[in-house]
Amino acid sequence: MKNYRHVYAIGDLQGCFAALKALLKKIQFDPTQDFIYFAGDLVARGEDSLSTLRFVKKLCDQGAAATVLGNHDLTLIACGRGFKKVKDKDQTQPIFDALDGSDLIDWLRHQPLLIEVDSVHVLTHAGIPHIWSLEQSKQYAHEVEQVLQADLPDLDHFLAEMYGAQPDIWSDALQGNARLRVITNYFTRMRIIDQQGHLDFVFKESLDDPMPAGFSPWFRYQNRVTATHKILFGHWAALQGQEIHPQIISLDGGCVWGGELIAYELKSRQKYSVFNPLSVV
Repeated sequence: MKNYRHVYAIGDLQGCFAALKALLKKIQFDPTQDFIYFAGDLVARGEDSLSTLRFVKKLCDQGAAATVLGNHDLTLIACGRGFKKVKDKDQTQPIFDALDGSDLIDWLRHQPLLIEVDSVHVLTHAGIPHIWSLEQSKQYAHEVEQVLQADLPDLDHFLAEMYGAQPDIWSDALQGNARLRVITNYFTRMRIIDQQGHLDFVFKESLDDPMPAGFSPWFRYQNRVTATHKILFGHWAALQGQEIHPQIISLDGGCVWGGELIAYELKSRQKYSVFNPLSVV
């Protein structure tokens, strides 16, 4: 790997292009010397998802960035194939109207669910459940990535059945789209979980709010991955990027909801943040 001056992980952009530009200015980002890992949810409810997606793709094409996929990114892909309707609040219609829209979406579906950044950092959108090792997580992520990157009709077969809360727990015996769906849900939708690994998809509040009986935040369990790696994740806006555990780094500051866009510098372990000057929510 190139010896970069700074390596950053940045939380959910959600189309907040003004905040992204402000954050990059604050950290004095130089694409010739620095590198960014984005935690997914590049698009959705911010003011300019089209410019955000174009910008991130450009950085990736330049070799100055990489991204994992979040649930809103998967929704964009599903909308592009006609399996979901574009919600007005998502503000992603300009992507579909743009001349390069289909190219942007095609590029997006070729991005991973998990990136092992180096020997001590791993990045996914929502986290990694305590029931999986790092090797298992990499294998399961790859299974979904292969289908997302596949030609038709395999891609459409998956997208048509990607949504759903069942199964809500992992089993080695799972096959087909049920297996792919639960893997996708762990990596892109997980917040709270029980000891056995059951997922809850309703709770989105802060750590101080009451949770369903038997459920805790996924990072409260002894996690096999944190024995060797720091887990970088976004997705849970209500956490507001708060300190959780030395080996678990929360990146979603809820920028699109009036919170902050966060950049975490991997070498110095410093966090930098800005509010979105054009928040529309």
